[in-house]
Amino acid sequence: MKIGLHAIEKKIFGFSMEEIEKWALKIGTDLLMSIVILVAGFWLANLASKTIRRVLKRSHTDESLVTFLSSLTSTALKLLVVVTSITQFGIQMTSFVALLGAAGLAIGMAFSGTLSNFAGGVMILVFKPFKVGDTILAQTAQGVVKEIQIFNTHIYTPDNKVVILPNGPIANGNITNLTKAESRRVEFVFHLEYGTDFEVVKSNLVSLFSEEKRVLQEPKPFVGIGAMTTTSIEIHARVWTLTDDHTSVFYALNEKVYAELTANGIQFHHENAIAKA
Repeated sequence: MKIGLHAIEKKIFGFSMEEIEKWALKIGTDLLMSIVILVAGFWLANLASKTIRRVLKRSHTDESLVTFLSSLTSTALKLLVVVTSITQFGIQMTSFVALLGAAGLAIGMAFSGTLSNFAGGVMILVFKPFKVGDTILAQTAQGVVKEIQIFNTHIYTPDNKVVILPNGPIANGNITNLTKAESRRVEFVFHLEYGTDFEVVKSNLVSLFSEEKRVLQEPKPFVGIGAMTTTSIEIHARVWTLTDDHTSVFYALNEKVYAELTANGIQFHHENAIAKA
């Protein structure tokens, strides 16, 4: 009787309930296995990425390479996990690849920016215009480089904002590395009233610069008249310091110059703009 019922179902619907149950069981099993592979695979990919990062740091590998390789490992392994999960679900990869090939033009256009960013990341690591820890100005953003990943570079601004820049435009654009050189020049501009004795001002400034231990004496500090406007005399002063001391010297000398000149009766013009960062 049961065999007859299956035969009737198959004749009417083209398949029997028993075949439906077997098909549903297979689909459910494959789906469950795909989810398990996806979850476990992503966890293992993150674990492998963290392990590589830890091993490279212990071997004192360049921090830029550490972040790049760990990010590359995580992305590559997760892609492999996704492909394995799709295969386990029963989708033949030959058909999947054929589908991707048919949509190749659209996919290529969609991912052209991503591929450009990947290539930019490789160029940054090879040519090293900057590394993790450097302070740079790129794409109108200025800050300390914290991570160089396969597609993006993370920059922390002075007020602790995180700016995520795509590697492609960075590698192909202008980059100002503010900390690559060992020393930097600090520039000051002072507007003084007409009638001010320049030699007195120069003597005071040179004395201050020589007393400041963080100011390098080679190249020698410079003080000169930069311009004579219709309202004031524009005094330019330049000193050299180690890159790490640049900001602290800038603010310290501003305070000392103001205190020294005012103590000697030298008047700043009311439109004075002290120094340039």
